[in-house]
Amino acid sequence: MRPSSIILPVALVTLGMVATQTGASFAKGLFPLVGASGATALRLTLAALVLIAIFRPWRHKLDASQWRAVLLYGAAMGAMNLLFYAAIARIPLGIGVALEFTGPLAVALAGSRKPLDFLWIGLALLGFFTLLPFGKMSGTIDPVGIALALGAGICWAGYIVFGQRAGTGGGPHTAALGVGLAALIALPFGIASAGATLIDPAILPVALGVALLSSAIPYTLDMIALPHIPTRLFSILASAHPALAALSGFVILSERLTPWQVAGIVCIVLASIGGTATIARSNSPPVA
Repeated sequence: MRPSSIILPVALVTLGMVATQTGASFAKGLFPLVGASGATALRLTLAALVLIAIFRPWRHKLDASQWRAVLLYGAAMGAMNLLFYAAIARIPLGIGVALEFTGPLAVALAGSRKPLDFLWIGLALLGFFTLLPFGKMSGTIDPVGIALALGAGICWAGYIVFGQRAGTGGGPHTAALGVGLAALIALPFGIASAGATLIDPAILPVALGVALLSSAIPYTLDMIALPHIPTRLFSILASAHPALAALSGFVILSERLTPWQVAGIVCIVLASIGGTATIARSNSPPVA
């Protein structure tokens, strides 16, 4: 694979990550009104409506194997969002994303072969552990929130693998189907949590903004990029999520960054850049 051939996919993935973490910060403002499950349902349902209206997935035919991949992709997406929003309702955004990152990191570790790959993964791990709270702060972290974030990480790994399979031979319309399926999974939980508040006109503009930033935009960009990028590269690029979450929390939620968190951000960003440069020189095609 030529380095120039993955410049656009890498740019799309990066833009999607920025949108995701910005949307997650705004989504926390919905929690007091509709709860974590309600915010998840609103986000996915509104995003699905937007994507389905734009990409009209019913105009594209999928074979049986593609439908299986889309179903798994949508299920992983729905579970990932429900678990993650439930987690960040209990623990800080940056910590939740750092814990969730264990899923993509596991995907990266599973495909590692060269010593240099392990260098970048090790650097990402160092940043990951640096972002976690230790000492006096560790006692304030809700263990249920930690478990939920780790569960979201498992689903995130599935999102990467099944998303790549679903996107091969597909396109943005596949993302529309996946988000639609994820919305169907999340909606019953949202209705049980918030009921009629979900359709309150006062919260719909904020919910639509969250849906676009956190779901419609990043999932579409990922679906375009995933078939053209190695799984390991996508996973190492995703290591920037904790750093972006910490920055988003600082700018939008006024969460202060400690020197250790800054050090973790530097490690993770360097791991992403190094992984991109190294894996881009590989001649191996993306794994379908």
